[in-house]
Amino acid sequence: MDKREQRELMTTEIEIRETEEGSRTISGYAVKWDKKSQVLGFFRKFREQFKQGAFTESLGKDDQRFLWSHDTSKVLGRTKNKTLRLEEDSTGLRFELDLPKTTLGDDTYESIKRGDVDGVSFGFRMESHEIEEPDDDLMLRTVTKAKLLEVSAVAFPAYPDSEVSARGYDPIKQHEEELREQRSRIYLLNNL
Repeated sequence: MDKREQRELMTTEIEIRETEEGSRTISGYAVKWDKKSQVLGFFRKFREQFKQGAFTESLGKDDQRFLWSHDTSKVLGRTKNKTLRLEEDSTGLRFELDLPKTTLGDDTYESIKRGDVDGVSFGFRMESHEIEEPDDDLMLRTVTKAKLLEVSAVAFPAYPDSEVSARGYDPIKQHEEELREQRSRIYLLNNL
Protein backbone atom coordinates (compact mmCIF):
# COMPACT_ATOMS: atom_id res chain seq x y z
CA MET A 1 0.00 0.00 0.00
CA ASP A 2 1.34 3.44 -0.91
CA LYS A 3 1.58 5.44 2.31
CA ARG A 4 2.29 8.75 0.60
CA GLU A 5 0.21 11.62 1.98
CA GLN A 6 -0.39 15.14 0.73
CA ARG A 7 -1.29 18.23 2.71
CA GLU A 8 -2.31 21.62 1.38
CA LEU A 9 -1.80 24.97 3.04
CA MET A 10 -3.37 28.29 2.12
CA THR A 11 -0.94 31.15 2.34
CA THR A 12 -0.71 34.77 1.39
CA GLU A 13 2.98 34.66 2.12
CA ILE A 14 4.37 33.45 -1.21
CA GLU A 15 6.94 36.04 -2.10
CA ILE A 16 7.93 36.71 -5.71
CA ARG A 17 11.25 38.30 -6.69
CA GLU A 18 12.46 39.17 -10.17
CA THR A 19 15.96 40.42 -10.96
CA GLU A 20 17.03 42.70 -13.78
CA GLU A 21 18.64 39.66 -15.43
CA GLY A 22 15.21 38.05 -15.64
CA SER A 23 15.56 35.34 -12.99
CA ARG A 24 12.44 34.75 -10.90
CA THR A 25 12.26 33.29 -7.41
CA ILE A 26 9.27 32.34 -5.28
CA SER A 27 9.52 31.60 -1.59
CA GLY A 28 7.30 30.81 1.37
CA TYR A 29 6.44 28.04 3.84
CA ALA A 30 5.32 24.55 2.90
CA VAL A 31 4.22 23.86 6.50
CA LYS A 32 4.31 25.74 9.80
CA TRP A 33 5.18 23.94 13.04
CA ASP A 34 2.51 23.08 15.60
CA LYS A 35 -0.32 24.57 13.51
CA LYS A 36 -3.36 22.32 13.50
CA SER A 37 -4.84 21.40 10.16
CA GLN A 38 -8.49 21.63 9.31
CA VAL A 39 -10.43 18.43 9.92
CA LEU A 40 -8.99 15.60 7.83
CA GLY A 41 -10.12 12.05 7.19
CA PHE A 42 -13.01 10.42 5.46
CA PHE A 43 -14.59 8.01 7.95
CA ARG A 44 -12.46 8.84 10.99
CA LYS A 45 -12.02 12.57 11.44
CA PHE A 46 -8.80 13.98 12.90
CA ARG A 47 -6.57 17.02 12.96
CA GLU A 48 -2.86 17.03 12.26
CA GLN A 49 0.22 19.08 13.01
CA PHE A 50 3.97 18.81 12.40
CA LYS A 51 6.69 19.19 15.03
CA GLN A 52 9.78 21.26 14.37
CA GLY A 53 12.51 18.99 13.01
CA ALA A 54 10.09 16.51 11.42
CA PHE A 55 11.93 16.73 8.08
CA THR A 56 15.52 17.25 9.31
CA GLU A 57 16.80 13.80 8.36
CA SER A 58 15.02 13.77 5.00
CA LEU A 59 16.34 17.23 4.06
CA GLY A 60 19.88 16.03 4.79
CA LYS A 61 19.80 12.97 2.56
CA ASP A 62 16.92 13.04 0.05
CA ASP A 63 16.41 14.89 -3.24
CA GLN A 64 13.11 16.77 -3.10
CA ARG A 65 11.32 18.39 -6.02
CA PHE A 66 9.01 21.34 -6.45
CA LEU A 67 6.06 20.37 -8.66
CA TRP A 68 3.05 22.01 -10.21
CA SER A 69 -0.01 20.58 -8.44
CA HIS A 70 1.68 17.27 -7.46
CA ASP A 71 2.21 16.39 -11.14
CA THR A 72 5.53 14.52 -11.38
CA SER A 73 5.76 15.41 -15.07
CA LYS A 74 5.79 19.12 -14.17
CA VAL A 75 9.02 19.63 -12.22
CA LEU A 76 9.89 23.26 -11.48
CA GLY A 77 13.02 22.66 -9.41
CA ARG A 78 14.87 20.26 -7.15
CA THR A 79 17.25 20.28 -4.23
CA LYS A 80 19.90 18.17 -5.99
CA ASN A 81 20.80 20.99 -8.38
CA LYS A 82 19.96 23.73 -5.83
CA THR A 83 17.15 25.29 -7.88
CA LEU A 84 14.99 24.42 -4.85
CA ARG A 85 16.25 25.28 -1.40
CA LEU A 86 14.49 23.94 1.69
CA GLU A 87 15.25 24.70 5.31
CA GLU A 88 13.61 24.25 8.66
CA ASP A 89 13.52 27.40 10.75
CA SER A 90 11.65 28.31 13.93
CA THR A 91 8.45 28.99 11.95
CA GLY A 92 8.30 25.96 9.67
CA LEU A 93 9.62 24.37 6.50
CA ARG A 94 10.68 27.25 4.27
CA PHE A 95 11.21 26.94 0.52
CA GLU A 96 12.87 29.08 -2.09
CA LEU A 97 12.50 28.15 -5.76
CA ASP A 98 14.26 29.59 -8.81
CA LEU A 99 11.69 29.25 -11.58
CA PRO A 100 12.91 27.81 -14.89
CA LYS A 101 12.81 29.83 -18.10
CA THR A 102 10.21 27.52 -19.60
CA THR A 103 6.54 27.76 -20.45
CA LEU A 104 5.73 26.02 -17.16
CA GLY A 105 7.98 28.43 -15.26
CA ASP A 106 6.34 31.41 -16.98
CA ASP A 107 2.83 30.08 -16.30
CA THR A 108 3.68 29.39 -12.64
CA TYR A 109 5.13 32.86 -12.18
CA GLU A 110 2.11 34.59 -13.75
CA SER A 111 -0.44 32.47 -11.86
CA ILE A 112 1.19 33.21 -8.51
CA LYS A 113 1.85 36.88 -9.33
CA ARG A 114 -1.82 37.43 -10.26
CA GLY A 115 -2.99 35.59 -7.15
CA ASP A 116 -4.76 32.83 -9.09
CA VAL A 117 -2.64 30.25 -7.27
CA ASP A 118 -1.79 31.04 -3.65
CA GLY A 119 -1.60 27.60 -2.13
CA VAL A 120 1.29 25.38 -1.21
CA SER A 121 1.12 21.66 -0.65
CA PHE A 122 3.61 18.96 0.23
CA GLY A 123 3.83 15.20 -0.18
CA PHE A 124 5.39 13.07 2.55
CA ARG A 125 5.67 9.63 4.08
CA MET A 126 5.15 9.56 7.83
CA GLU A 127 7.87 7.74 9.78
CA SER A 128 6.78 8.49 13.35
CA HIS A 129 3.89 10.24 14.99
CA GLU A 130 2.01 10.66 18.24
CA ILE A 131 -1.76 10.53 18.55
CA GLU A 132 -3.70 12.30 21.28
CA GLU A 133 -7.41 12.25 21.97
CA PRO A 134 -8.25 15.78 23.11
CA ASP A 135 -11.55 16.90 24.60
CA ASP A 136 -13.15 17.89 21.29
CA ASP A 137 -13.45 14.20 20.24
CA LEU A 138 -11.12 14.74 17.28
CA MET A 139 -7.88 12.83 17.44
CA LEU A 140 -4.76 14.95 17.00
CA ARG A 141 -1.96 13.38 14.98
CA THR A 142 1.43 15.03 15.57
CA VAL A 143 3.96 14.02 12.93
CA THR A 144 7.39 13.97 14.56
CA LYS A 145 9.41 12.48 11.68
CA ALA A 146 8.61 12.26 7.97
CA LYS A 147 10.27 11.78 4.61
CA LEU A 148 9.58 14.85 2.48
CA LEU A 149 8.89 13.86 -1.13
CA GLU A 150 7.86 17.11 -2.79
CA VAL A 151 6.44 20.59 -2.44
CA SER A 152 3.82 21.88 -4.90
CA ALA A 153 2.05 25.05 -5.89
CA VAL A 154 -1.67 24.23 -5.86
CA ALA A 155 -4.93 25.89 -6.84
CA PHE A 156 -7.06 24.41 -4.05
CA PRO A 157 -5.31 25.04 -0.74
CA ALA A 158 -6.17 24.77 2.95
CA TYR A 159 -6.72 21.04 3.42
CA PRO A 160 -10.05 20.66 1.62
CA ASP A 161 -11.65 17.53 3.06
CA SER A 162 -12.75 16.19 -0.30
CA GLU A 163 -9.25 16.46 -1.74
CA VAL A 164 -7.21 15.16 1.18
CA SER A 165 -9.58 12.39 2.12
CA ALA A 166 -9.30 10.66 -1.24
CA ARG A 167 -6.18 8.73 -0.34
CA GLY A 168 -5.56 5.05 0.23
CA TYR A 169 -3.62 5.35 3.48
CA ASP A 170 -5.57 6.22 6.64
CA PRO A 171 -3.18 6.88 9.56
CA ILE A 172 -5.94 6.87 12.19
CA LYS A 173 -7.26 3.53 10.98
CA GLN A 174 -3.73 2.11 11.16
CA HIS A 175 -3.31 3.50 14.69
CA GLU A 176 -6.58 1.89 15.80
CA GLU A 177 -5.52 -1.45 14.27
CA GLU A 178 -2.16 -1.27 16.10
CA LEU A 179 -3.95 -0.59 19.39
CA ARG A 180 -6.32 -3.53 18.77
CA GLU A 181 -3.35 -5.84 18.08
CA GLN A 182 -1.55 -4.61 21.18
CA ARG A 183 -4.63 -5.24 23.35
CA SER A 184 -4.97 -8.74 21.86
CA ARG A 185 -1.33 -9.56 22.69
CA ILE A 186 -1.75 -8.29 26.26
CA TYR A 187 -4.94 -10.34 26.66
CA LEU A 188 -3.20 -13.49 25.37
CA LEU A 189 -0.21 -12.96 27.67
CA ASN A 190 -2.44 -12.45 30.69
CA ASN A 191 -4.46 -15.59 29.94
CA LEU A 192 -1.62 -18.03 29.36
